[in-house]
Amino acid sequence: MLSHPSRRTVRGALVATAAVVAAALPTAPATAQPSPADALKKYNELSEKASQLNQDHLKAKDDLAAKQGELDKAKGDLANAQKAEESLRGHVDVLTESTFEGARFNQISALLVSDSQQDFLNRMSAINILAADNAEALKNLTDAVNAADAATKTANDATEASKKLLGEIEAKKADLDKQLAEAQAQYRSLSNTVKNQLANSGDMSNISVPAGTAGRALQFALDQRGKRYVYGSNGPDTWDCSSLIQAAYRSAGVTIGRTSYAQAAAGRPVSRSEVKAGDIIVYYSSQSHVAMAVDGIRAVHASTEGVPVKIADIDSIGPISVIRRIEG
Repeated sequence: MLSHPSRRTVRGALVATAAVVAAALPTAPATAQPSPADALKKYNELSEKASQLNQDHLKAKDDLAAKQGELDKAKGDLANAQKAEESLRGHVDVLTESTFEGARFNQISALLVSDSQQDFLNRMSAINILAADNAEALKNLTDAVNAADAATKTANDATEASKKLLGEIEAKKADLDKQLAEAQAQYRSLSNTVKNQLANSGDMSNISVPAGTAGRALQFALDQRGKRYVYGSNGPDTWDCSSLIQAAYRSAGVTIGRTSYAQAAAGRPVSRSEVKAGDIIVYYSSQSHVAMAVDGIRAVHASTEGVPVKIADIDSIGPISVIRRIEG
């Protein structure tokens, strides 16, 4: 009769088998370091996402400012409506008091107290005027009450919308901060050689610009070469991509939106083959990055953190979404 092996014997056999299998498998490096190219690619991806979140955050702030303007107007309309209602209500109260004091007469009473036909006609005319005045005052009061109610609703709606936008801003800011932390951590992981390449200001030579608005805007943008990129910055010593473009055209006397989203709708569209100095080039399907054409080949832009404002090949910056011309 065969005896069953003990649990200890079985367990020992399994351990031995596992050791043999493990020894036969290829071993992976304990710490696989990404190549410099992979590290840079990851940094660019994180930076692009941060740029989009930055534009989202800026747009939410613009939306809040617009909604605050609507709220201020609604409050002003409400105050005016309440003032008009108060004034008209006083007018109606006077007419009501006059009615109780006997100021309102009907045709029969006018006929009974009239001394002559002319006196009757005069009394009837006065009665009609008083009635019309009363009716108009009541209508005006009703209109004022309705206007006050509508203004109250508008003000309440604008207040709620502002609160919602404030919540969205806080959420977008939290997302942006998280994304920035990841991008900055990735930047710190880059080699010094790569960091130095990113920090190079590139072509700093004098570049001729055309006359007119586009030329003045381009000159401003070119003058910012070498300045640092900072998310959400509005200059004058640091920029993000859209603040640079907005400030450039502001220096030329033209007002455009603060975000790359707004700038993607400014001016009129032109094709890639038509690009000339001063055109606004918006990148990525998200339209989260923007540059300004130096000519048909190059553009100046504020790229990302760790990279100064510099000139780059138009097509190397990223996939083009739209190209807009402000002048001409």
